[in-house]
Amino acid sequence: MIIGIPKEIKNNESRVGMTPAGVLELNHKGHTVLIQSGAGLGSGFTDKDYAKVGAEILDTIHEVYERSEMIVKVKEPIEAEYPLVREGQVVFTYFHFASSEPLTRAMIDSRAVCIAYETVEDEEGSLPLLTPMSEVAGRMAIQQGAKYLEKPVKGRGVLLGGVPGVPPGRVLILGAGVVGIQAAKMAAGLGAHVTMLDVNMKRLRYVNDVMPPHVVTEFSNEYNIRKHIKSHDLIVGGVLIKGAKAPKLITRDMLKSMTPGTVIVDVAVDQGGCVETSKPTTHEDPVFIIDDVVHYCVANMPGAVPYTSTLALTNVTLPYVLRLADKGWEKACSEDAALEKGLNIVHGEVVYEEILDTFGPLKGIPA
Repeated sequence: MIIGIPKEIKNNESRVGMTPAGVLELNHKGHTVLIQSGAGLGSGFTDKDYAKVGAEILDTIHEVYERSEMIVKVKEPIEAEYPLVREGQVVFTYFHFASSEPLTRAMIDSRAVCIAYETVEDEEGSLPLLTPMSEVAGRMAIQQGAKYLEKPVKGRGVLLGGVPGVPPGRVLILGAGVVGIQAAKMAAGLGAHVTMLDVNMKRLRYVNDVMPPHVVTEFSNEYNIRKHIKSHDLIVGGVLIKGAKAPKLITRDMLKSMTPGTVIVDVAVDQGGCVETSKPTTHEDPVFIIDDVVHYCVANMPGAVPYTSTLALTNVTLPYVLRLADKGWEKACSEDAALEKGLNIVHGEVVYEEILDTFGPLKGIPA
């Protein structure tokens, strides 16, 4: 198979879909890998690194799309790439279709085979290709939240760890999944007081078992959310519904009850966000303020640490890329139930139920 790795062109996205190690593995299996010149530089890999292991370096993104049977990326195609995706071409990347109707329609019109990293699901119900980026984003949420709590960037002026004689900052985490656990670990390590909310009691019991005493848990409901947002300095939204839009747990009216300078980091923004006032931002312009509440809503948070993120992502994607390349997408998906769940759009039809649920039949989305 001919596999193409284009350079990511989303704002400040420096990750790359494959490392030289991945190219070498594919090369050993007899596959051809086309790399757009400069695609790996942001993650620390030069064209020479790729050429040494057998990749063919191409000058333009157009050449990569035109010659490839399968495209392996990190982020969803943006508008400039829509016309480049061809009928029958396999595109393997993060899509998050439920948060973007234009992207969904564009991929339907392309009649490509769209396999989404974020909906590949193993027999235990976990999302193996989403997990490493959720781990990075959860840890970064505290790193970024701590920064934007500083007064010069309009935060409340709170040091999360506190100092002797001054109580630590308070962090509220919505969701006890991978993002929430990693955020709690980082916040607790800094010495902050952490409150974690979730509707899954099994997850809350797990948190209680593995976290230190200054991480406390409560059941997630509107009453408890309204109660805690008044007293917490940093709020991390880490809610996920597989393949669907995130629920709006914090509504516009709730902002007025928060202390001015409170920071919200909505990690769920690439699935529409779990805060009503969230809208996607970029690393170039990461925050905005509504009702004196600082919103950090960067949709590709791990892109800020591309070396770590690329290695973490490609560790888990490469085995699936190899299966798709060795067997073709139809056989690979029929033999691998986890990979089959990654199928979102096939030859102009939506095959993932949550996307249909999001847009509904009235939108004219074909199933």
